[in-house]
Amino acid sequence: MIPLVEDTLTKADVQDKLGEVFSHYQGERQELIPILQETQARFRYLPAAAMREISRFLRLPESTVYGVSTFYAQFKLKPLGRCIIRVCRGTACHVRGSGKVLAEIEKQLGIKAGETTADMEYTLETVACIGACALAPTMTIDNETYGKMTTQRVAEVLGVTRKA
Repeated sequence: MIPLVEDTLTKADVQDKLGEVFSHYQGERQELIPILQETQARFRYLPAAAMREISRFLRLPESTVYGVSTFYAQFKLKPLGRCIIRVCRGTACHVRGSGKVLAEIEKQLGIKAGETTADMEYTLETVACIGACALAPTMTIDNETYGKMTTQRVAEVLGVTRKA
């Protein structure tokens, strides 16, 4: 049994979206990760009801589907915000103040790393490295990288995404 809190999605919602996903697959065990990826792309996370349907479609135990979805960091079991903010915690960023940048983002959004704002606008995450060390400290909002971040720039950068 998949030990997750149930969502507010209707069974029809889940079945409609998964019907589209399943139409690209044969129902074979090796399709699990691509199906989880496509499901997450449609829902922005992996709802418990969807994971149970995936289990049935692939004829796999629910524990296998849950185990794979929790093993890989790419999969999310809770709904994500419209914008995903990632703050780099790599060595270069850490030394140049990413901890202070993260604290300022948490203060402005009223959430901690790993959480999503109540209005579902932002999810805040930390990552080991963004790969833009020369711009340290860095953060991304969706696929946009912001370098040489300071606590003062946080409001400016968040202001841009709030208008988008």
